[in-house]
Amino acid sequence: MPNLMLDILMLVLLIGALVSMVYWSAVAVAIVLTNRRLPTARDGIRIADQHAPLERVCVVVPAHNEAGNIAKLIESLKGQDYDRVNFVLALDRCTDDTKGVALEAIGGDHRFEIVEITECPDGWAGKVHAAHSGVTRSNGAKDAEVLLFSDADTWFDPACVRATVALANDRDLDMLSLLSTLEGERWFERWVQPAAAFELARQYPLLRVNMKGERQRPFANGQFMLFKADAYRDIGGHEAVKGAVLEDIAFALKLKYTGKAGGLLMADGILRCGMYGSWAEFVRGWKRIYTESANRETRRLKRYAVRVPVLNAALPAMAVACLVLAVTMGDPATQVWGGAVGVAGFVAWVVGVGMMLRMSHAPLWQIPGFAVGSFFVGRIFRQAGKELADGTPTVWGGKSYVRPVADADGGRS
Repeated sequence: MPNLMLDILMLVLLIGALVSMVYWSAVAVAIVLTNRRLPTARDGIRIADQHAPLERVCVVVPAHNEAGNIAKLIESLKGQDYDRVNFVLALDRCTDDTKGVALEAIGGDHRFEIVEITECPDGWAGKVHAAHSGVTRSNGAKDAEVLLFSDADTWFDPACVRATVALANDRDLDMLSLLSTLEGERWFERWVQPAAAFELARQYPLLRVNMKGERQRPFANGQFMLFKADAYRDIGGHEAVKGAVLEDIAFALKLKYTGKAGGLLMADGILRCGMYGSWAEFVRGWKRIYTESANRETRRLKRYAVRVPVLNAALPAMAVACLVLAVTMGDPATQVWGGAVGVAGFVAWVVGVGMMLRMSHAPLWQIPGFAVGSFFVGRIFRQAGKELADGTPTVWGGKSYVRPVADADGGRS
């Protein structure tokens, strides 16, 4: 290869390695700051031991065809170490044996109540209406001081309710949401899920989400939303977000613009979730999440489709290539500085990804898979942008939704 071409290639690889070093070092610093400044849900156990919560809590779980998950959830709810709690299962237009499985798992536990929903009115999202029905049609929610909404594919540590109520009290929050600890049994949970979750966290950094004032970036996770009941009713409850495909983000925005305090913390194993049972469900679910988190802007979705594999995979690959080229084909000076930058860019990536995996309770051997999974995530973004532009309906929870596209000015087209 001519010297000029080698020089150009070396410059390109050097730039990529430098960007990798800077970007992933920034990620590592952000994770350190997040861990220092924010507690996790597990810290709530210590707080609860010092200041035991006394509020009456009602856990409401909307469930659509969850026969395969609901028994595990119920067993975890029955094991809660908090004695001022009851549970409402809002069974939403189920066509499987969710009710039968739930009744068998409940046994004679008087704390449980089942609300059956046979239809979803026009203008309501299915899950939102189910949660609303669970609150308005149950006895358990009537005198509750705290309302906790969760999903049927989650399961709770025995201290979960006690710890999170204490944590919400300690931080003076009107709503506390958790980023659940995700399971990693299936291939896509191991290889793609970490990159998918990291991208969402990149868009909504925990430190920004938990800020006060204008710089706050409101976000919540519908897998776990714990409300002070008065605050929930003050913002209009689920009826105020009845048409939202992602009611969690809608609630976070409502809280911010009504001057109420919302928080989002890592579950740290207190709440676990197996989000999707198949690759098809995984793709469909993350397309829905990414479309709403991008405010239905096709340009953003297309931009993210490129950015994710570039930052997560291409840059560290360029750092490795920079090291190899510098060592094998460079002069002594190039070998030193080119090799050093290449090593720094790759090491920064390994450290940043490793810290993110540790924070998520994922094993470090998944680091190489993070790069591979990023290409799948980029593809999900591309599919989401195309389907949004084409007007392809989103089918979720037994309902079909046609979502208007946001133009560059934030309006709807």
